[in-house]
Amino acid sequence: MSNLEEVVFSDNQFEGSIPPEFCKLYYLEFLDLSRNDLSGSIPPCFSELPNLRHVLLSRNKLRGFIPYAFINSTGLGILDLGGNNFSGKIPNWISNFSNLTILLLQANNFHGNIPIELCRLKQLNILDLSSNNLSGRLHACLSNLSSMPVSVPYQEFLRIPDINSLPNFEDPTSDFGRFRSSMEEVLELTTKSNSLSYTGYILDYMYGIDLSCNRFSGEIPIEFGNLANVKSLNLSHNNLISLIPTTFSNLKQLESLDLSYNDLNGQIPPQLIEVTTLEVFIVAHNNLSGPIPTKNQFGTFNGSSYEGNPLLYGPSLSKSCDETNVASPATYPFIEQREDDSFMDMIDFWVSFLVAYIMILLGMAIVLYINPYWRAVWFYQIEVCINNCYYFVVDKF
Repeated sequence: MSNLEEVVFSDNQFEGSIPPEFCKLYYLEFLDLSRNDLSGSIPPCFSELPNLRHVLLSRNKLRGFIPYAFINSTGLGILDLGGNNFSGKIPNWISNFSNLTILLLQANNFHGNIPIELCRLKQLNILDLSSNNLSGRLHACLSNLSSMPVSVPYQEFLRIPDINSLPNFEDPTSDFGRFRSSMEEVLELTTKSNSLSYTGYILDYMYGIDLSCNRFSGEIPIEFGNLANVKSLNLSHNNLISLIPTTFSNLKQLESLDLSYNDLNGQIPPQLIEVTTLEVFIVAHNNLSGPIPTKNQFGTFNGSSYEGNPLLYGPSLSKSCDETNVASPATYPFIEQREDDSFMDMIDFWVSFLVAYIMILLGMAIVLYINPYWRAVWFYQIEVCINNCYYFVVDKF
């Protein structure tokens, strides 16, 4: 079947490695092997398939580095390798995929920095690098992503023919009905704190960046305020510092913003009330301080969005400004815990002290018993100390 253009084997229980015979399908454009039990590495001969546009291999047990297997597939539009055991660094040559619109590498073992070449993917509208071991600073040029609509529509990638030219196109059992159903891949994306599935044409309108659960450090680039079309931005569970950029107020399409579990400080920018599309806002477990915005949609966010920031106050936390200026158990929970555990701590202290004291005495006794010279010196020093103390008392009193 060397003329096959689409192969969909998803949601089965296939195991073993990917057969190299796939490399003989020279005209292959759509390959979906996701949600199986495949293992091993991607055959390097995939480089002989220049027409590949969609590759979905997520939720398997594939391993190794991202090979040069796709380096000749310059027309690649969707690459989904999430939920595998791939390792190494994200290769620099990924910038060769100038038509790439969706890149999903989440839940693997990638490490190192994000290659700056990734910024060249001007068509990219969905980027998910979450749950890896990536580190370093966030590139300001990542703001180039999701900054403009996709120039090549999703329907064009699918090459769906003109409906009017096909007979019985409304019949789901017809060839056209089967063709369309096979071409609609299912992509799982985490947005609004939920893992949601997106299928078919809706991907034309989804723009998101997920860099959560890594080890990124440094400040959030203010240029991220240029992500004009982004609907979901997740930077949680990293080591980001400094302030929340006020430029986030420019993200007029933003529906979900998660900055929790970082080391951000300062105030929540009041300019964020201008983002009226925001439905989910989470900044929990940072070092933020000051008042919580209450206007517009910020009046709907509950206390869980702000927990773990002792110096924040506002109606959502049922805490006023005055309450943040005094040391209370709510502000400093470790004080209450120390009082509750003080009895146990003292017992541990005295037990460890007595054990250490006894061990030192036993050690000294053993040394003096074994070495007669040291024993004589020891008792001589004791005698000198006693005599000095005696004459000191006599002289004074």
